[in-house]
Amino acid sequence: RVRGLEGTYLWFAEEVGELTRAIRRDDQENLEEEFADVLAWLVTLASMKGVNMEAAVEKKYGNGCPYCSAAPCSCQ
Repeated sequence: RVRGLEGTYLWFAEEVGELTRAIRRDDQENLEEEFADVLAWLVTLASMKGVNMEAAVEKKYGNGCPYCSAAPCSCQ
């Protein structure tokens, strides 16, 4: 069964929820897995919409934060 863009977005949203839970619980053991899941679904969504995530991130954040230029961001 093809899940399409909407179904893929719902999977992404579910993974963001799982990442939120791991962060709130300070679940270090699970954080790596949840960050990887969120990234994988985000890249899948971008691909489905014809967006090259590597190029998009480089364009916007290649010199650090677009506001303070620090990496990681040090904006207040």
